[in-house]
Amino acid sequence: MIAQATIKSFGRVGVLFGGRSAEREVSKMSGSGVLQALRSKGVDAHPFDPAERSLGELEAEKFDRVFIALHGRYGEDGTIQGALEQMGLPYTGPGVMASAIAMDKVMTKRIWLGHGLPTPRFAVLDKDTPREVLRTVPDDLGLPLMLKAPHEGSTIGIAKVNGYSDMQSGFEMCAKYDAVVLAEEFIRGRELTVPVIGTGSAARALPVIEIRAPEGNYDYQHKYFTDDTKYLCPAPLDEALTRRVQELAVQAFHALGCRGWSRVDFMLREKDGQSEPYLLEINTSPGMTGHSLVPMAAKAIGLSYEDLCCEILQSAALDMKPSKDWTPQAGQS
Repeated sequence: MIAQATIKSFGRVGVLFGGRSAEREVSKMSGSGVLQALRSKGVDAHPFDPAERSLGELEAEKFDRVFIALHGRYGEDGTIQGALEQMGLPYTGPGVMASAIAMDKVMTKRIWLGHGLPTPRFAVLDKDTPREVLRTVPDDLGLPLMLKAPHEGSTIGIAKVNGYSDMQSGFEMCAKYDAVVLAEEFIRGRELTVPVIGTGSAARALPVIEIRAPEGNYDYQHKYFTDDTKYLCPAPLDEALTRRVQELAVQAFHALGCRGWSRVDFMLREKDGQSEPYLLEINTSPGMTGHSLVPMAAKAIGLSYEDLCCEILQSAALDMKPSKDWTPQAGQS
């Protein structure tokens, strides 16, 4: 539990939610929950929707720090983080570079591979990829495979390809959301997710959650609007495997330069008596709705939704602190 003196030190707090991405409605649910939770703890918190108000108005609010509850483009991709850096306004979650990289599933995978971390095999397609090339992708990645819009979240812009004839239609659907499409090896197994809280050496993994969606279809509807999906927290894994997955989550978090909080998604392939975890993606501004997973993992260790929000808010920071004594030099403007 965070002390009252610490809560007072937060000052005037803005909760950013809504925004202009395809995940606007989910963000509104997340932000409303965060706002209510912070206020219940005595935080002087105020709502702010960047889709309805300008950045000039955000600066005029004279917030001391902000809680980013935006999801997707313009909120989770480094753009709002860059604006907040310019304002010198501390914010929750990873900074500009880490947010931008994590929002791009292709760049995320490339960096993880560079760090020797396991992630499914993939190929990158664009609008100029010929039909005959599209049809050969399953030869390399196998069937089924996944097609994803690399800059979307909340399972938006995702298609499962079960046969060669599905490639074109799946590609066209995903291409509506992005300039490129990620084709990814399908990992058959158990779906896991691990929240990571903290910064630097203090970053820690919360309990592993296993997601069991109807027919393995963890789509937008099953994420946010039904109770059909089952969540097992902590996930029924042996101690060694749990530790390995949590360690991989923290390594993945650090590899991208994340701070504050994030959530790391996995697939667990079980074959020939062996369990192999594969990193899928990282969410740098995870959902905080009634169906969301970070609060679920926090609750499993006795951390309430309200205290979780305060802990995340406490971690608000800037990548680069503004220099108060900076003045333009000759020839600069």
